[in-house]
Amino acid sequence: MGKVYVFDHPLIQHKLTYIRDKNTGTKEFRELVDEVATLMAFEITRDLPLEEVEIETPVGKATSKTIAGKKVALVPILRAGLGMVDGMLKIIPAAKVGHVGLYRDPETLKPVEYYVKLPADVEEREFIVVDPMLATGGSAVDAISAIKKRGAKNIKFMCLVAAPEGVKAVEEAHPDVDIFIAALDEKLNDHGYIVPGLGDAGDRLFGTK
Repeated sequence: MGKVYVFDHPLIQHKLTYIRDKNTGTKEFRELVDEVATLMAFEITRDLPLEEVEIETPVGKATSKTIAGKKVALVPILRAGLGMVDGMLKIIPAAKVGHVGLYRDPETLKPVEYYVKLPADVEEREFIVVDPMLATGGSAVDAISAIKKRGAKNIKFMCLVAAPEGVKAVEEAHPDVDIFIAALDEKLNDHGYIVPGLGDAGDRLFGTK
């Protein structure tokens, strides 16, 4: 079973308070999401494997460490996931970026992929799927399925705020996927919004209603 990590770092919790605040405007909201994504990227890459290399410093030869093994791919779930990508690229600039776009057919309620574009070397990469919200879990489950269908073997999911219902849905559908969360909230309301949550992340990032 995949593990669930809830980050308790003071900087993340501090910035998340302002992300939640309804009085935070679009510009500041966008900057805060970017900053928290950077901080979360620092934590989520903690287990990347290292290898030793020989280098020459200005003083002499040295054996030092560099990241080895799997290359990283970031996959935002459109559209709100886009708000977290730049912040992560500050820490992992060599990462490739894929995209997954989904919508639910209003009649069948089944997910429809309208856009999936991933790096060519799917099997060699560690994928980090990002979306600010994990509410019902439907989008996350479907996005992870779409990536697995194309050959990905190593996937993590990262979000700002999650409801217990969403975490359970991802755990049940994808028990091999670790989940990284800045805050685990109380519940979903009748409209499928996370309580207390932060509202609609896409609207707040892009200034839409």
